[in-house]
Amino acid sequence: MATKILPFYQKKHKHYGYDYRSLDSRSLVKKYSSKSSSTKRSSSALETSSATFQSAKFSPCAKRVCQCVEDEAPDYTVPPFRSSEDEGEQVKPKARTFLYGTKLWKMEAEISRLRRSSHEQMDKLALKRMEEERAAVQRHVREDSICRAPEFLVRLRSHTVWEKSFVKLFCTVQGFPTPLVRWYKDDVYIDQTSEPAKYRMDSYYGVHSLEINRCSPNDTAQYTALAFNIHGEATSNATVIVKRFRGEEEPYHSVLLPLSLPLVSPPVFTHIDIQYSEKFGVSFGTEGETLVLSCRMILTPNLGRLQPEAVWYRDDVEVKKSKWAAMYYNDCTATLTLPHLNKDDEGLYTLRLITRGGISQHSAYVFVRDADTPVVGAPGAPMDVTFYDANKDYVILTWKPPNVTKESPVIGYFVDRCEAETDNWIQCNDAPIKICKYPVTGLFEGRSYIFRVRAVNKSGISRPSRVTDAVTALDPADLARLQTIYFDESRQIVISQDDLEGDVKPPGIPTNVHAAETSRNYVVLSWDPPEPRGREPLKYYIEKTMAGSTSWQRVNQEIAARSPRFAIFDLAEGNSYQFRVFAVNKFGMSHPSEPTGPILVHERIEIPSPPSDVRAARNTKHSVVVHWVASKSASELIGYYIDSCLVGTDDWQPCNHKPVKYTRFVVHGLKNGHKYSFRVKTVNALGVSEVSQESKPILVQAALTAPSSPYGITLLDCTNNSMTLGWKIPRFTGGSDVTGYYMDHREVTDLHWHESNIKPITGRVHKIENLKEGSFYEFKVSAVNLGGVGIPSDSSRPFRCEAWTMPEPGPTYDLTFCEIRNHSLVIQWKAPIFTGSSPVTGYTVDICEASSEEWRTVTEKAVSTRYLKVTKLEEGRSYIFRVHAVNAAGQGKPSEPSEPVLIQARPGTKEITAGVDAEGNIYLNFECHEMTDASQFAWGKAYEEITDFSKVHIETEGEKSKLVFKHPDMSDLGTYSVAVSDTDGTSSSYVLEKKELERLMTLSHEIKHPTIPLKKELSYEVFEKGQVRFWLQAEAVSPTATCKFIVNDMELTDSKEHKITFDKSTGIIEMVLEQFTSKSEGTYTVQIEDGKAKNQSSVVLIGDAFKAALAEAEFQRKEFLRKQGPHFAEYMHWHVTEDCEVELMCKVANTRTETVFGWYKDFVVVVPKEPPNPQTGDSKLCIPEFSKKDMGEYKMTLKDDKGQDITVLEVVGKVYEEIVQEMSKISGMSASELKIKCTPEGIRLQSFLKYYMEDMKVFWYHKESKIASSEKMRIGASNNQVWLQICEPADQDKGKYTMEIFDGKTSYKRHLDLSGEVYAEAYTEFQRLKAAAFAEKNRGKVLGGLPDVVTIMEGKTLSLTSTVFGDPTPEVTWLKNDKDLELNDHHIATLERGKYACLTIKGVTTEDSGKYSINVRNKYGGETIDVTVSVYKHGEEIPVVKMGV
Repeated sequence: MATKILPFYQKKHKHYGYDYRSLDSRSLVKKYSSKSSSTKRSSSALETSSATFQSAKFSPCAKRVCQCVEDEAPDYTVPPFRSSEDEGEQVKPKARTFLYGTKLWKMEAEISRLRRSSHEQMDKLALKRMEEERAAVQRHVREDSICRAPEFLVRLRSHTVWEKSFVKLFCTVQGFPTPLVRWYKDDVYIDQTSEPAKYRMDSYYGVHSLEINRCSPNDTAQYTALAFNIHGEATSNATVIVKRFRGEEEPYHSVLLPLSLPLVSPPVFTHIDIQYSEKFGVSFGTEGETLVLSCRMILTPNLGRLQPEAVWYRDDVEVKKSKWAAMYYNDCTATLTLPHLNKDDEGLYTLRLITRGGISQHSAYVFVRDADTPVVGAPGAPMDVTFYDANKDYVILTWKPPNVTKESPVIGYFVDRCEAETDNWIQCNDAPIKICKYPVTGLFEGRSYIFRVRAVNKSGISRPSRVTDAVTALDPADLARLQTIYFDESRQIVISQDDLEGDVKPPGIPTNVHAAETSRNYVVLSWDPPEPRGREPLKYYIEKTMAGSTSWQRVNQEIAARSPRFAIFDLAEGNSYQFRVFAVNKFGMSHPSEPTGPILVHERIEIPSPPSDVRAARNTKHSVVVHWVASKSASELIGYYIDSCLVGTDDWQPCNHKPVKYTRFVVHGLKNGHKYSFRVKTVNALGVSEVSQESKPILVQAALTAPSSPYGITLLDCTNNSMTLGWKIPRFTGGSDVTGYYMDHREVTDLHWHESNIKPITGRVHKIENLKEGSFYEFKVSAVNLGGVGIPSDSSRPFRCEAWTMPEPGPTYDLTFCEIRNHSLVIQWKAPIFTGSSPVTGYTVDICEASSEEWRTVTEKAVSTRYLKVTKLEEGRSYIFRVHAVNAAGQGKPSEPSEPVLIQARPGTKEITAGVDAEGNIYLNFECHEMTDASQFAWGKAYEEITDFSKVHIETEGEKSKLVFKHPDMSDLGTYSVAVSDTDGTSSSYVLEKKELERLMTLSHEIKHPTIPLKKELSYEVFEKGQVRFWLQAEAVSPTATCKFIVNDMELTDSKEHKITFDKSTGIIEMVLEQFTSKSEGTYTVQIEDGKAKNQSSVVLIGDAFKAALAEAEFQRKEFLRKQGPHFAEYMHWHVTEDCEVELMCKVANTRTETVFGWYKDFVVVVPKEPPNPQTGDSKLCIPEFSKKDMGEYKMTLKDDKGQDITVLEVVGKVYEEIVQEMSKISGMSASELKIKCTPEGIRLQSFLKYYMEDMKVFWYHKESKIASSEKMRIGASNNQVWLQICEPADQDKGKYTMEIFDGKTSYKRHLDLSGEVYAEAYTEFQRLKAAAFAEKNRGKVLGGLPDVVTIMEGKTLSLTSTVFGDPTPEVTWLKNDKDLELNDHHIATLERGKYACLTIKGVTTEDSGKYSINVRNKYGGETIDVTVSVYKHGEEIPVVKMGV
């Protein structure tokens, strides 16, 4: 039977392309057809297939293989394939006589063979053409249209194995491009190379495996396979548990067990009791925030293999794990994390814990407020954006409108689209659309898209909604037309119905054209594709006409529709139109479809009417139940919005941010004790209705209900015919005080309960008489208040009626707990009714963890009080307590064990605070926000209720209560406690100690006898004219405050000589003395009075204090007069520039063009490079290359007709040292690293800096030892360089050298390690330079005596004499015109004493003219000196001879 592939909307959204049809099947058909039916192997394969699928018929003409059921009428019947041998058998004549003889029969056989051959060739050509066309389409399909993110087809499975065995984990992954898989152990990447023999990873055709060899307990972990490609990632987890073999255990090897024993015990269905120790409550969040919902529970029994399954729901729809929600369950804690809240997340969240024994659940509402809008006044974001009716080129979106209270109404929406895996958002509509539904067109087939919506009002555009899931533009009908034929378990063929419809060339006519969606903005047409469709891709064109007209107009002239849906815009509202559709393929266009009937363009739905009869009822202390009657006209209802307003204001706030469909809603987050009004609005796709009428104001308080059941029924005393019982007050009183109790009893053997009392019992201890001795009785108690009789308590355990005669006391009762904090609590109890043979002398307290049965005693000794603070408890654990009474006979019966108490402070827990009020009364204050109408504050001392109000009184107002002390003294020391009834144990205590009471009494005295606090005590300041201001500042004074100024016991009043002001807004009191003289010495006092409060402050100006004030006043007066003419605003000071130039700077003011400026050094006029700047007043004298010669007194003067001023700076002593230190700092910071320079004398270490002067402190160190300048180590410097010359270096001179420049505060050091290769290279260079210098010193050279040019008359004797030097004595050679001179009687050369060389030319002739050279040389070298000789004849003018000529 043919199997249809699931349409895409029933699977997770993936990136589909054109190639959703099987490539394998296409290849198989092509391969099969190309082989033809000529071989026996293909014939046998077809016969096998025919045998397997008896109802299937095949044809070589088909491009796909089709299979149909026999009892269904196939659209196309395919004749069976035949082999060539079958054909031969078919064409053989039967045993009968033919009329036309054998020749005619042969002719017919030949014609039949040729016909079959031509058919086969046509089929082959058709198949070839089909494959070429399909391949061409494939080449044009974008690669991303076939891309898919990784997906696990077969996920990992958990395993439990024995130690030292192996385990292999398998998974199967698909995706395109082919995903890569990485393995992780407890989220740590498994590196196969780290332990090659431990892990083995394989991958074959999408099947991935991880093999773990020789497992050990350390391999017990969670293993994760992470598959990823460029389009996403996916994970699969499995747990591997490695069990260790123990001697007393035998591993379950089935071959070793007797056959009669089952290998696995039958399952036992255990009932698991679930108690919630911590629940999530009603939660409030804001868009963009992260919200965590958590439930902690106690499982009984807590079995590791029977843990409950935690499933989360929102509005009864299961919450799936996604990027918007993460679920986690571990260690009896279920957690739901919403990492990025949107209003889509608002709703009723339910946690369902599913066990074998049943389901336990807990629910609470989550509210999500709008985030701040990008524009003030803009609406909130839309929500719940969903899509439907997706096709090849369009999709329809719907959403819910936001709730608008104070903002202007929404006028429309913008729809944005974005291709999946990109961030390129495109706005789909140019103008806002008013309805919450929009058809998005222009999509590309095979691509995936995400969408979002933004709301618009007159103020601006809202934030975008949460994006939708990815949707792929595909036609579901195309997928439905695919069919799969299975040959066997491993082979199948997928074919399309298009391939079975024959060679349909022009398409048929579309049918069933109708309007699927109508609106005043658009009409969505829908139709059925033509049947048969044919093999070619179809497109559609739509035409429209006004109803009743025959003039048709093409709607989509430019872009053809690719799917049988099309949205038509730009229609006139209120008009009727008719439409028809054409189908087009490459062969041509079909005839038009039947026109639709007249379609009216109008809005099908209207804005709904508002609800009515809005009523509010009390619910809890912070919530109200709102009811209303549904809207009468609300087509396509989305839901309702509820708004609330605090009575007395006009501030309407949204109660829900996501529409609710029911007509009852619980509004949370209200203030207890305040009145609210409510209104409701109806929401549908067209928008929000008008608001309903407001409800009647309601006071937010807990609803009045019957009290909860009492608990803890305890037998306190017993005689032969009576029993005395006690019990605990109900945990919740139901909103009013409990007025009494009713008790019922019965014998254990009796099924009926009997009333124990007729009138209500006012206390919580009751004695029941007329009982049978020796019988067992059960009891239950009900509480009653104004709300009625509550449900009865659970039956007590059976008690036997027999007289108590033991000497020990009976049990204590009424164990209560208060002040539960993270590590402590306080337990209280009542004294036993039965005291035994002697009075009770004390009590002991036992404790036990809730999960244990081991009791231990908390108190080392019995306590005499009936309360105890238990400390050192572990946070988060639950404990059980019991109390024993003790008398002389010993320890009595224990009380009934308390219920488990969780040691954890409640959120928002407040403590008692101590303080003093405005009247000076000492009080203890406590505040409780969890109160109900029936809640009351109960104050106690030493945990006993206060009944004597002679020392204290209690003031209670709303949620606050005060215990006020009337006449506090040391008798009031002690422990004070307060408890609030009808709450979840709200209580606190305060230990009033002696030190704290004394502090409070001191503060009380200050309040009752107040002083005016001062911000600033009385002080004085001198003004620029020499005036003196006395002032102080008080913290705060009233307008009626007064002040007095008293000087030397005489009160001063406001006058010209002493102006007095009092600024009561700032509390500043001041007096200004215009003339402060020697007569102003004395004591100055200010007295302030403000109602009952007083204060004063004084300042004493006598002796040295007065002289200092008077001197400052005189100075300021003179300064004021000086500044009336040209003066120095800033006196002369020095500054060192970055180039180590010293600048003497000052600033002048109040100068004119006539002002004369003068600079002097030691009374000598100095002219600066630049005159003073008239704009800024800056003036400076620059001293380059500062040194000792620049020391002296520098002075600048100003003078004009208004006055004169002078400023002096002595650059000597300390000032000179500071300048040198500043220059040392700059030079030290600029100093280069030490460098090596070799000389003939040795090795020089040098550093370049900006400037050096002789007074700078520069030190040299060798191996941390300071170096002094000597013949061996010479220290020197120049203007921009310091150096150390190491003469004739030796091995002891190796090591680290340091140059230090000290500026008086900081040392600037440069280092060089002169050792190793550095020293070797430097020493080699030194030796080379030394040898070169020695050679230069001792080489042959001419020291002097020879002129450059000699002019001589013919016939004279010429003598050229020079002094030569060289060690050893050099050889002297004479040359003429660069050639050796031949010595003879005419040319005579002599060398006397090795130092005087002489060349004598006797009787010179003109031939002796020329260039003569003397060459002096020894083994170290030499030099040549030239002399030009010119000989002239007698009577001729002496020629001018140039050198070298």
